[in-house]
Amino acid sequence: MSAAPISLLLVDDHFVVRSGLVASLELEDDFKVVGETDRGEEASALFAKKKPDVVLMDLQLPGISGIEATAALLRDHANARVLIFSTFARDDEIQAALKAGALGYLQKSSSRDNLLAAIRTVAKGERSLPEDIAQRLKDRLAEPEITPREREILTLVTRGNANKEIAATLGIGEDTVKQHVSRILMKLKVNDRAQATAEAIRRGLVQV
Repeated sequence: MSAAPISLLLVDDHFVVRSGLVASLELEDDFKVVGETDRGEEASALFAKKKPDVVLMDLQLPGISGIEATAALLRDHANARVLIFSTFARDDEIQAALKAGALGYLQKSSSRDNLLAAIRTVAKGERSLPEDIAQRLKDRLAEPEITPREREILTLVTRGNANKEIAATLGIGEDTVKQHVSRILMKLKVNDRAQATAEAIRRGLVQV
């Protein structure tokens, strides 16, 4: 007797994406899409009704985000297994999704084989992350923390403010700003303000 297929719930606000996933996934004998929605608010109720093995969750959704939807889903259904499947996510967003209870993350640009493998891994209750992202998140946990004051200064740096302008904005001495900027560059492991800006955006330390 063959095993029951892995049942899937799709949470994505793009109809074309959902349609493509259904067509692609159901080419496999061990996959069955049992439900779909374009809103994170509906995920928990649909999960209760359809009882899928895996939820494929986009991060960018109308209404609540995929992170918020994942957290709500896990609050209501502790056994839910969520794979974040999104166009792009910053490291802090991936980290937040995992903290909310997701078991894995995969970009939509990944190959079909990688998607199938990720779903099968998550269906077993195991974590699934691309190696490069897993390493980045591991490194992130080991990195020195950016303090609230450093984050304020970093935000102004990314806006192109010079040290004198930052000092005037925050009401502190220019030498103090220079010291903070030096520590920020060291913590981010970059050499200049342009690199610091790019790294801060990549990590989600500042909003753009």
